[in-house]
Amino acid sequence: MNTRRSPNPSRRQIIRGLLATGAFGATSRLWTACTPTTTPTTDISPTSTASPVSKELTLGFIYVGPKDDYGYNQAHFLGKEGLKSEPNVTTVDQASVPETVEVQEVMRNMIDQNKATVLFPTSFGYFDPHILKLAGDYPAVQFFHCGGLYQEGKHPKNVASYFGYIDEAQYIAGIVAAYTSKSGKLGFVAAKPISQVLRNVNSFTLGARSVKPSVTTQVVFTGDWSLPVKEAEATNSMVDQGVDVITCHVDSPKAVIETAEKRGIYSSGYHANQSTLAPKGYLTGAEWNWTTVYTEIVKSIQAGKTLANGDIPHLLRGGYKDGFVKLSDYGSAVSAEAKKAADAAKAKLQDGSLVIYKGEIKDNTGKIVVPAGKEFGQRAIELESMNWLVEGAIGKVS
Repeated sequence: MNTRRSPNPSRRQIIRGLLATGAFGATSRLWTACTPTTTPTTDISPTSTASPVSKELTLGFIYVGPKDDYGYNQAHFLGKEGLKSEPNVTTVDQASVPETVEVQEVMRNMIDQNKATVLFPTSFGYFDPHILKLAGDYPAVQFFHCGGLYQEGKHPKNVASYFGYIDEAQYIAGIVAAYTSKSGKLGFVAAKPISQVLRNVNSFTLGARSVKPSVTTQVVFTGDWSLPVKEAEATNSMVDQGVDVITCHVDSPKAVIETAEKRGIYSSGYHANQSTLAPKGYLTGAEWNWTTVYTEIVKSIQAGKTLANGDIPHLLRGGYKDGFVKLSDYGSAVSAEAKKAADAAKAKLQDGSLVIYKGEIKDNTGKIVVPAGKEFGQRAIELESMNWLVEGAIGKVS
């Protein structure tokens, strides 16, 4: 996202809300073979309650920042672009829409003018009250929100949320980083110490330490989601301290990746592929694979399934095995040994045999946070209350 966003908490407060609802741990899937229906398009006026089933389907996508930000918004844009090969699907999108009533007008225009029957407003701040308001006004339109806090019995039945376990890709990126680093010092530029950010830091570190137990990850929290000057400063500071591989969890990794390249160290990306920003130092990166999610939703709707009648789950969650996340192509600096180890871990995540949070695990103060003999799978509620940095991660959660 960019600095034009609303000053109110953005979609990045997702995890705090998820902690309150436990929603993030409930995974549902749509994956069933579907065939298009020839049912005529139905009325989607505010008073209509008919299901908007149609062979011809128009989808609307809304981003809070520019769709070429090399980050969160670009990942959703690329997911939308991946639908081009789907038959009988038309997409419309609008970028840099703030988390205000302006997004309501954009949604109304997509429904009334573009005849969109499915909307993907992707920023967290769009959810309440904006999506909830429009969902009530347009019961025949289906609203899919990234990371939303859908609550059964409280929110409209034509609303759903989707998100992914991207820390799995961060774990693999950590493996690559450990193989590549000569100093054994990794760096992580993070926005805020909320649970999903900490989960990414910890998974990256655990992946690295699965290769070299002595590896450390220096963590710097900038304090907000889009502070490119601070992100560059943090990167430079860590390079000065001997860090030779760096990654991040901010809205747009552009400043971090470009600074790392200028300083001659290696980098690992986030959200989307940033390899063009660092042709020499880019190793790999944790990416969203939203095309998979969007494609399956399209197929289900074209088969006549809806959120309102319960055919499509209201909570969609997944990781590698579900195709929700992926890894950037390996850069030229990645060794054959690193690729082999990373690919092996990826295969285990895909078949479910690798559990990242398997005890005994200590935090960076020496406290046991995952006891021996205990393991927390991706859906474990304990991971949604994460408020610690793993052993080997240098920094404070405050």
